[in-house]
Amino acid sequence: MSKCGIFAAACFSLFLAFGCRRTEGPVVVVYTALDRNFSQPILDKFQQNTGIRVLAKYDTEATKTVGLVNAIRSEKARPRCDVFWNNEIVNTIRLKDEGLLAQFRPEAAKSFPEKFRDADGYWCGFAARARVLLVNTNLVAPGDMPDSVKALGDPRWKGRAGLAKPLFGTTATHAACLFAMMGAKEGEAFFKAIKDNDTKVQSGNKTVATSVSAGILAFGLTDTDDAIEEVEAGKPVIIIYPDSRPDQQGVLFIPNTLSLVSNAPHAGEGRKLIEYLLSPEVEAALAKCPSAQIPLNPAVVEKARVKTPAEVKAMAVDFSGAAKHFEWAATCMEKIFLK
Repeated sequence: MSKCGIFAAACFSLFLAFGCRRTEGPVVVVYTALDRNFSQPILDKFQQNTGIRVLAKYDTEATKTVGLVNAIRSEKARPRCDVFWNNEIVNTIRLKDEGLLAQFRPEAAKSFPEKFRDADGYWCGFAARARVLLVNTNLVAPGDMPDSVKALGDPRWKGRAGLAKPLFGTTATHAACLFAMMGAKEGEAFFKAIKDNDTKVQSGNKTVATSVSAGILAFGLTDTDDAIEEVEAGKPVIIIYPDSRPDQQGVLFIPNTLSLVSNAPHAGEGRKLIEYLLSPEVEAALAKCPSAQIPLNPAVVEKARVKTPAEVKAMAVDFSGAAKHFEWAATCMEKIFLK
């Protein structure tokens, strides 16, 4: 971490340690992995509407989600965070399994499909993204478009494709889901083929998307929020929803998740924030903003700007199983990509 990053982290710690003791009214502390430029306007509006002061800690592109998860773990004896707004789901389930989340069944969650609500009441999913291939149309002819994540290991694309470092964020989640689906042996072979194909490992999904639009890569595996920005900016790119044919495994859709931290210091305010974030208003705002999140609440009328599980075949993924495979997948990713 840079000196500036260390200083900022120290300032935030002091802010939480002393700022929350002020008598200026109610406070809620949220750790959010959704990009700050998308999440902060929503948190600001909650503060304006309720008078509850929001103290937010954001992730960094380098450690996506994992840094915040580890912060919650390290603060177990004396929690600072009230609400964990994760931009994926597997690490949320891992925190639940470790006893670091509290049960809470928001009234607003009742409108969401059951598959996006924890049966035990520890988290709720909302505002999803899809894992997609972004393809440069100047470099790839229409008849040659890759249509599967397996294309990353196809020799005809050797050295021409990319993905984000599979140790953090949605790429790590994707890896865990594939390990859960394929099994350990086939999952390891799949990623080894990607490595052996000289697939370019990028710092994050955004870098994958910009590298494709700049013509550095022919295509890359990324998220719809990063891909759609390049499409709507008029770059020579197209989004492919991989593995969406009937005989393929389906597109992976990953929801944001909300959870109340166990022994949260401001649990009441945290519950109010979660209710607000699960409102149709917030999902509509996330669908309209540049990140183009996919609403999961049927009550939302805002049309998604990317394809939804209702439009393409979705992967039938066991997220709880993926959470159990996460450590094994991470160990394999380190062995394959960092050796």
